[in-house]
Amino acid sequence: MAKGPDGKNTSGRGQRDLTVKVKTARGRRASSTRWLQRQLNDPYVKRAQLEGYRGRAAFKIMELDDKFRFLVPGARVVDLGCAPGGWCQVAVPRVNALGEKAGKAQGRILGVDLQEVEPIAGVELHQLDFMDDGADDKVKDWLGGKADVVMSDMAASSSGHKQTDHLRIIALCEAAAYLAFDVLEEGGTFVSKVLAGGAEGELQKLLKQRFAKVANVKPPASRADSSEKFVVATGFKG
Repeated sequence: MAKGPDGKNTSGRGQRDLTVKVKTARGRRASSTRWLQRQLNDPYVKRAQLEGYRGRAAFKIMELDDKFRFLVPGARVVDLGCAPGGWCQVAVPRVNALGEKAGKAQGRILGVDLQEVEPIAGVELHQLDFMDDGADDKVKDWLGGKADVVMSDMAASSSGHKQTDHLRIIALCEAAAYLAFDVLEEGGTFVSKVLAGGAEGELQKLLKQRFAKVANVKPPASRADSSEKFVVATGFKG
């Protein structure tokens, strides 16, 4: 047990010092201060910085793929709302997008977002509103065929009203699902973020009609106080 010059135990004191405290600055709301403090003390944020990922969300898709194994060498992947690109970064080595794994099939990754995204080696990035008419045809043209995986970590802009935000993200997820129905190869996988809140029943029903299995998962990297979860639908029936 560590002791200081005064002979008192300092081990607990050292542990408390590891927590970063953020003072409330003039003009910054208390909620913003809490968010900033949580970010500074989040182990996934620190790990993302150390490992070169563009955000803590990278670990969510990593944990989902570790469980369901859909990012396999040779897979053709579409990442909807891909900014800032963390999910794409995780997918690159797993689908062998750079062809670095000898003897393994080389996959392709298509990142789509409303905003411009900084280049990522092994990823083909396009600025596109996936809800535009003909977006599915553009995706298939860019891929040169159909996809094996459609994934989405999209979230609608927060309104501050929990039920409204829930309905918005469910609508976004449903739109992503319909695009997946158009671009997925038979046997393919759809992965999307949703918010728990009661309106996801129709989405679940829709997915169960089109996929062999539908699972709802909250990966460890998803914050415990967040209502987000992820739906993983496998075995697209075509």
